[in-house]
Amino acid sequence: MRHGKRGRHLNRKPSHRRSLFRNLARALFTHESIVTTTPKAKELRPFAEKLITLAKKAALVVAEASGKGEAEEKKARIAALHYRRQAMALLGPTHGTGVWDKNDENPTNDTVLKKLFREIGPRYAARPGGYTRIMKQHYRRLGDAGETSIIELLKANEAKAAKQPAPAAPALAPAPAPEAAPATT
Repeated sequence: MRHGKRGRHLNRKPSHRRSLFRNLARALFTHESIVTTTPKAKELRPFAEKLITLAKKAALVVAEASGKGEAEEKKARIAALHYRRQAMALLGPTHGTGVWDKNDENPTNDTVLKKLFREIGPRYAARPGGYTRIMKQHYRRLGDAGETSIIELLKANEAKAAKQPAPAAPALAPAPAPEAAPATT
């Protein structure tokens, strides 16, 4: 029995699962939108959002300390470095993970970790959480008919679409009172 065990195993051993999430997260941060199976997307979401939260914390620490003095700025840089190292531990080795341009033609000198801390983290500085969106696709994957989804990062000022509650049913009109029969005397 699996009582108290959280998360999907995805038919993989723990080391393979960790590698899968690292690769999916790198692709998500590079392209900002990827297509994968729905269970993988649902498991990737907390992994990626923890990394984005670390980048956001680093951006906030540095922003708060700017202009407060040299000692405060140094403490802030050390705290930001700590967050970067925590993200590196989760994301794994980033050597050879260059960020490609929009046409997938020319890699830049930036790694995924640099993009995460320079662009993605500051983008969500004012957002309390919920940096990704999962949209299910209506068609199945060719080959095994796996259910596919698109997982993407939200734009800078974009809000998640809140589910609208179903409108309440209109109240029924009261039934008319029965008319009394005319009295005969």
